[in-house]
Amino acid sequence: MKLKNSTWILLIAAIVLGTGVYIYETYTKPLQSAQQQQQKRLFSFAAEDIQTLTIERNGTTLVFQRTGDSNTPWRMTQPEKASASDASLSFLTSLLVDGKIDRTFSASHSQKSEYGLDNPQGTVKVSLKNGETHRLILGKTDYEDKYLYAQIDPVENSGQIGVSLVDKSFQYGIDRSLSEWKNP
Repeated sequence: MKLKNSTWILLIAAIVLGTGVYIYETYTKPLQSAQQQQQKRLFSFAAEDIQTLTIERNGTTLVFQRTGDSNTPWRMTQPEKASASDASLSFLTSLLVDGKIDRTFSASHSQKSEYGLDNPQGTVKVSLKNGETHRLILGKTDYEDKYLYAQIDPVENSGQIGVSLVDKSFQYGIDRSLSEWKNP
């Protein structure tokens, strides 16, 4: 039984297209998904890289430094000098490291008050071991009360501001009494 030339051409085209789809699905698509997930991350550092955390909220500034001691890994240096609660700081650092951005959009400086970014409910400043610093400014909740408006590493001199929606857990991560930040 002899196949026609057109049948051979269709068979070869099907094999080439099938191979192309296979390569795309196994190599290219997972790489694109990983890049998209990386782009949605809040910050790209590890929890171990955090050296100092500064939280400003309600006119109070709290400063925590990593000690290097496994029993008391964090120490509060301001407003009091005390051993810090590892649970409270672990919750906040995990939010900073694993937190995702739902979406980001641009707004003018005059719209800062609409998002609560002119008088934020809290600001978190992170200093890393390598000397880098990152800042997260937390504003109002969105209309669904599901996310917070935030600025991530804001640039002060630009005409527009970048506004991101982050998980509302950040509100619970910073809104604690002073006694909850200390080690009992």
